[in-house]
Amino acid sequence: MTIPSREKPLLPRLPAAILLAAGVTLATACDRKPAASGAPAAVEVGVATLQPTAVTLTRELPGRTSAFRVAEVRARVNGIVQKRWFTEGSDVKEGERLFLVDPAPYEAALEGARAALARAEANVANAKLLADRAEELVKDSAVSRQEYDNTMAALKSAQADVAAARAAETQARINVGYTTVTSPVSGRIGRSMVTEGAYVQATQATLLATVQQLDPMYVDVTQSTAEVLRLRRDLESGRLKAAGQGKARVRLVTEEGREYDLPGTLEFTDVTVDPSTGSIALRALFPNPKGDLLPGMFVRARLEEGVNPEALLVPQVGVARDAKGNPFALVVGADRKVERRPLVTDRTVGDAWLVTSGVKPGDQVIVEGLQKIRPGAVVSPVPAAGAQAAR
Repeated sequence: MTIPSREKPLLPRLPAAILLAAGVTLATACDRKPAASGAPAAVEVGVATLQPTAVTLTRELPGRTSAFRVAEVRARVNGIVQKRWFTEGSDVKEGERLFLVDPAPYEAALEGARAALARAEANVANAKLLADRAEELVKDSAVSRQEYDNTMAALKSAQADVAAARAAETQARINVGYTTVTSPVSGRIGRSMVTEGAYVQATQATLLATVQQLDPMYVDVTQSTAEVLRLRRDLESGRLKAAGQGKARVRLVTEEGREYDLPGTLEFTDVTVDPSTGSIALRALFPNPKGDLLPGMFVRARLEEGVNPEALLVPQVGVARDAKGNPFALVVGADRKVERRPLVTDRTVGDAWLVTSGVKPGDQVIVEGLQKIRPGAVVSPVPAAGAQAAR
């Protein structure tokens, strides 16, 4: 019996070049080692190096303008208004005629007072002749002492009548003058409250018009007592120095946000605190030659409080706030690592924050590239191009 022989499985024959390439590739892959992961490169950020500088601190307070002088022109005699000599809204001078009240009855009263004065003076002349004659006769005992005394008393009574008549004549002359109503001050007159033919009364002091002096102009503002006391403590401790001798300078910002061209001075600080608001009133004086300021305008006054000789100013672009609203800044710390510093800010000065705590002179506050870093990251600080470029 014949046993069949086992045949070996046939392998596909591959070209020698392919087998050689596969071997080389496998050997190369086996010999390759994983590359070591290097440290990440430092991020370049723009920084602002803090240096103490002298800064004049100001406080902006809301207020309103008011006229330097306000004169209410009122009737001082009774009568019918006959004329009005001014144009409403125009400028008038002190003593300029405004109204005419019918003077006829007062002129008649003046004539009567003058006649009464003349009669009283005539009585004095007659009484004096009698007194002189009685004085001579009493020396010769031609008249009694009683008659002499009566004559002297009549003379003094006549002299008193002259004084009363002269006072009545003066009053009548004054009333005639009151019929011509003049402006008590120079300024701008408003609308007329009466017209020709209106009856005005002195007893009720009928309002005729109002004249306001607009150059210079007052600006009335209020400041809280807490701020006043804090400012006083800072000046006494030396933290702030007085901005200058004499009256403090004040700048003005109008309703439209434009800074008024001419500076003013702080003229008056009230000594009484308003119990309802806890504030005191301040009054500044501003020149107003062009009449740009009108009474009753809402403005903001910037008062110079003092000079901080070692202020630290942090650009606003370098200050952020957390979820609670607390300010902080990112600072380049030791080993060029980013540190988060909580800040205590006082106020804005231009495009920077005045910082009283959290940073010190020489610190490098990051103001550019903030979106690329976080606390603990290593950075490469370079001087910032400016706050505008960082925005």
